[in-house]
Amino acid sequence: MRKLPWLYVVMLRYRIAAMVAMFMLLGAAREGRVELGLRYLWAALALASSYVAATALNDLADEEIDKVNHPRDAGRPLVEGTATRRELLLLHVIASALALTAATPLGWRAVALLGGSLAISQTYSARPVRLSYRVAGAPLALGIAYVLVPYSLGIVAANGEPRHVWSALTCALFLLFAARIVLKDFRDREGDARHGKPTLLLRFGKTATCVASLCALVAADVVLAFALDLPLVLLVQPFVVAIAWMLRTLWRAADGHAEQVAIGLGARMGNGLLLCALAWSVVRGGGGSSVEASELTAVLAAAFLLSFVTLAARPQEAVIGYKG
Repeated sequence: MRKLPWLYVVMLRYRIAAMVAMFMLLGAAREGRVELGLRYLWAALALASSYVAATALNDLADEEIDKVNHPRDAGRPLVEGTATRRELLLLHVIASALALTAATPLGWRAVALLGGSLAISQTYSARPVRLSYRVAGAPLALGIAYVLVPYSLGIVAANGEPRHVWSALTCALFLLFAARIVLKDFRDREGDARHGKPTLLLRFGKTATCVASLCALVAADVVLAFALDLPLVLLVQPFVVAIAWMLRTLWRAADGHAEQVAIGLGARMGNGLLLCALAWSVVRGGGGSSVEASELTAVLAAAFLLSFVTLAARPQEAVIGYKG
């Protein structure tokens, strides 16, 4: 039991957790002013716990595959030997209960959302459904769990209208996530192939996977034009171009390291796009003018783009941290 808090932190893989948190905050910002309060803390705890429950269950289901793909990954304690299957199963159960408990103060809608998220993690990783072994089912399930649920939870935490979930922005975020998540198969291709796990990459090849990601990116950009204010639409275009350029780099890459650098830089720019959209929404929701929102967003965009240009020019110096 004393190991569980440490396991909780390890299984909360912070890069994806940060992205999911931004989806939640974008949902909250959709309803107006975002302020630090107990409702948002409860929502964050519920969301984090549901993610920990999902990653613990997935690691249990994919232990043999992870031994091939992540043999020395400290973020995979089961493979590394720092945790047992029993401990990880216990973490899954406790994190699931904590997610539902933390959602309770937010009302029945939040509990239903977290219950749905936990159900998706079961069908994604566990038999007999195991959507992770379905070429189309995996991205769809992850998009619902990692985009729609957090976004909806943000709306609930802000005491907003649940019907606002069905918007152009939600669709654009879902498409952006889809463009990113299909690329995780590059990192896992060796273990997936050895254990017969069907993926878009293994079934249709590298070109088809990159084209699918690009199509999702372009579709997301088109929808963003209808979802965002015009100044913000213009400010995020360099991010879209940078991600598309990294897809081209990925397609042309001749080795695994170059592929992972391209995917990591593309993911970084995707996070930058989300952060700029969040900054804009927070400023506007707090009563700021379009000019004030543009100034803050432009500074953030410039910082991200500068780091992108620096790393893209020296890919050999990039540290691979992409976790899918």
